[in-house]
Amino acid sequence: MTDRGPRERGLRAPAWLEELVRTTPPPVPWRDVVRFAVTVPAPLAVAVAVEGGVRPGAALGAGVFATTGALAAALAPQSGPLRDRLRRTAAAVGFGAVGLVVGMYASGGGWLPVVVIAALSAVAALISSVNAALSLGSLQLLIYTALSSGLVTPLSLPAEVAFFFCGAAWATVTTLVQARTEPLDPDRTSVAAVFRSIADLLEASGTEGSDDSRRALTTELNGAYDRVIRSRSRSSGRIKELSELAGVLNAAAPLVEGAVAAARARVAADPADVAAVRALAAALESGGGLADDRPPALEDAPPGRRAVRHGVRLVWNVVGDPEERAGAAAERAEVDLRTRLRELWDRTLASTDSRGFAVRLALCMTVAEIARQYLPIERPYWVLLTVAIVLKPDFGSVFTRAVQRGAGTLLGVLIGSALLSVLPRDAWVLVAMAAFAGLLPWARNANFGLFSVFQTPVIILLLDLALPSGPGLVGARLTDTLIGCAIVLVFGYLLWPQTWRAPLDEALRDAALALDAFVEAAFTGGPADRRRARRRNYRALTELQTQLQRRLAEPPPISNRAAAWWPVIVQLERTSDAVTEAVIAQREGEPAPDLAQVAVLRKAIRRLEEDVRAHRVPDDAEIHAEGVLAPVAREVDAARRLVRENAPGWRGAP
Repeated sequence: MTDRGPRERGLRAPAWLEELVRTTPPPVPWRDVVRFAVTVPAPLAVAVAVEGGVRPGAALGAGVFATTGALAAALAPQSGPLRDRLRRTAAAVGFGAVGLVVGMYASGGGWLPVVVIAALSAVAALISSVNAALSLGSLQLLIYTALSSGLVTPLSLPAEVAFFFCGAAWATVTTLVQARTEPLDPDRTSVAAVFRSIADLLEASGTEGSDDSRRALTTELNGAYDRVIRSRSRSSGRIKELSELAGVLNAAAPLVEGAVAAARARVAADPADVAAVRALAAALESGGGLADDRPPALEDAPPGRRAVRHGVRLVWNVVGDPEERAGAAAERAEVDLRTRLRELWDRTLASTDSRGFAVRLALCMTVAEIARQYLPIERPYWVLLTVAIVLKPDFGSVFTRAVQRGAGTLLGVLIGSALLSVLPRDAWVLVAMAAFAGLLPWARNANFGLFSVFQTPVIILLLDLALPSGPGLVGARLTDTLIGCAIVLVFGYLLWPQTWRAPLDEALRDAALALDAFVEAAFTGGPADRRRARRRNYRALTELQTQLQRRLAEPPPISNRAAAWWPVIVQLERTSDAVTEAVIAQREGEPAPDLAQVAVLRKAIRRLEEDVRAHRVPDDAEIHAEGVLAPVAREVDAARRLVRENAPGWRGAP
């Protein structure tokens, strides 16, 4: 490999800008494409057929509201179990209907609309912190409040809501029909494919096909991370299913390393290990349980196969054996109403992040509402709509969304203006709407900006049918969008110091504290304590990965600091794996560690958290441990060393 000259390196775009515009072309989800293309314009097509053309009136108004309901319900479900798709659909449609009603009180001038928008925004922000379904629902609440505040039709409010529900019901039916043809969860399938590729590589070890199998494993692993980890970073709210699958992928790293090393050394795999890996793939794909027989003990494996055996046993323990699943089910059954309410309180009003975001969202929406009343703009509700979509939590970086939304809407508005100037107001509008609607599921898997490119023409065509206007409206809508993005960047980003400090530090501290709790439970607690601590630990690591990916798209210095933390994050994952393997070794008969050594190890982990919190350079003293604690101590030492290497970047950081 040759080094590029200084001139060539100087022409390269900054890393954060590359991350901002980078788009990995996703595979085309043909079933979703067909469903969107048929579902979204169908209610409007029925209205046009009833009316005998595109003519203003009650039928067209009914078609517009039914199409908005169909669009909301079609966009809501994403990959995952059917119950989760329906839960997201119900939240999106239910909160969207509430927004249609509340929007009637957010129109006109005066202080009443300002108070309504501010209060509604604060409530939506708190609701969104509960889970993924409610996060999506709160977004629809803001979107349809904004639309209802400016959309005038000949229908009464009950009729508008009724037709909205009719369109949503139609979209739900098409979702159920598609689900009948997709019996498997694509997220689970992608993770299961990784383990099938690992099994193929183990079987090909020592043969001429090992190189092809290794390349196939790399492809499947990248695809799984793109689907699960990156989907989690773009998803709305907490998704337990994706968090668990991400934890499985993280835990699979030692197995992948062991399989690749065995293939390079041309060491034939143990058939028992291959069978265990295929059993893991089958269990992950079906969502069912594992067999009662655990993989053989680590000491039973020959030296050349112990790395693979270690990885197999680690993933087996994370996925869960019958004892693990029974204990987890018992824990869920023991959660009473008081505990659930306390968890809800902790996620919403008791959370500093949730309260801070509620204030930030309320401020931006209030400024947008004031701009709506006092700026001479033709469709002022579009400013509210833009602020709601851009600042909505859990879709990634605020900076990224603002830039991508502005750029995507710019291109989408240009496309929409071209269509309005060329297409007659007849059935060709429905054809164009179907084409762009069909592109939405593909664009959503790419990035936020590309999704805006194709979503904007759909909305422009729909609203132009409801409120006919001249071509000048396109430029006005572009102006409204840029105003909304500017409001978010100034009042929702630049004025908040925590956006420049980045919550990556906090996520690192949370992961270190979760690791400390895992070590405590692993060596001093009971089986139930270990299960809970391990799940919290791997979920904290998943959230840490999510924060990293979001911050890579921020401008410097945030993106630079995020990139520097990547080795530390990987090391925390390796440390967690070492703790899990130590638990397995104890279960297989290894002597329990000295509690004094456990205390020293925990103290080092807590000091690591304190160092991150205080931006302090850790000391260079090494931890001395024996037995099952020795590998854990080595990994903690490595993590502290990496933190020391990153410490110079703290100085001068905002």
